[in-house]
Parts: sequence; structure tokens; C-alpha cells
Amino acid sequence: MSTLPSKTPTDPRSLQVHAIDDLRFIRETMERAASFTAVPGRGGIVVGVTALAAAVVASRQTTPNAWLAVWLLEALVAAVVGAWAAARKARAVQSPLLRGAGRKFLFGLCPPMIAGGILTFALHRLEQTSVMPGMWLLMYGVGTVTAGTFSVRVVPVMGLCFMALGGAALLAPAAWGNVIMALGFGGLHVLFGILIARRHGG
Repeated sequence: MSTLPSKTPTDPRSLQVHAIDDLRFIRETMERAASFTAVPGRGGIVVGVTALAAAVVASRQTTPNAWLAVWLLEALVAAVVGAWAAARKARAVQSPLLRGAGRKFLFGLCPPMIAGGILTFALHRLEQTSVMPGMWLLMYGVGTVTAGTFSVRVVPVMGLCFMALGGAALLAPAAWGNVIMALGFGGLHVLFGILIARRHGG
């Protein structure tokens, strides 16, 4: 009488470990696909350094219009550096800027930036230059928080820091505005740029 070959029973614990590993892999893959990871760390450091230089130059200006011109020029430089660095990192990590999470990131960031530009024009007409540092920091922080919901966790944290500093600038004496701008656009960009570069590259 022939006997059937015996089957080795599968260890339930082994199946469970494999299932957990598979689920972890799937979750991490989905998170990477849903997150914009091309936020440039080194680009943020460069932007911070240029902002610190702008703060020094702006502090030496004798008129509000000259002070404003320095910071508007810095905003243009920062935008160019940030866009170049983001595009470079996006190519490196194969995360398209204008599709998927990259597109969502831009849609989260741009509206507060546009609103900040309109408010800058309005405040300049009203000769309320002293309000601009707090408004700029606050609007940039809002944009970073909203865009950061589609990026790595450190990005919205950075945005919250900008918002807090912007609120402080609006409550502080007007004479502190340039120093607070240096702390925000300079110091926070350098600090978080280092963190992003170390943890997420680029």
C-alpha cells in the first residue's frame, strides 16, 4: 500500500513575519509615491546664506524703499536658487515637479506666495513697510505648511516655525523686523536645510 508524501506544515509565525514585511514594503512604497521628496536641503542652505547677506545689506539702507528693494531682490534670488535646486533633486530622485505629489506641493506653496506679493504691493502703497517682515514670514510659513502636507515631515515643521516667527515679528517693535527676517529666512533655512540634506539628501 503506497503512502502519500507528507507535507511539512507551514509555520504560522513565519507567514505572519512575511506578511508584516510585505505590508511594510507596500506602505513605504505608497508613502514615497504620495510624498514630494525633492525638497532641496543644500538649496535651502544656500537660500539661507543669501538671506543672511541680504539682511546685512538691508540693515545699512537709509530709506524704506531701499530696504524693500534689497529684500525683493533676495526673494528673486531665493526663488531662482530654490527652483534650480528642486529641479536638480527631482531629477536625481525621479520625482517629477509638475506631476503627482510635486504638482500638489506647488499648488500648496504658490497661493500664499501670490497673496504675499499682493499684500506687499498694498502695504507699500499705504507706506506700512514695517509690517512686511511679519507678513512675509507668516505667509511663507503658511505656504510651507500646506505644501509640506505632500512632502517629508520636516517641511511642515519648518513652516510652523516660520509662522511662529512671523507672528512674533508682527508683535515685536518695528526696529526688530530686519533681525527677525535674518533669523527666519536666514537661520531657519540653514538649520532645516542641514536637517533635510542629512535625512533626505540633496
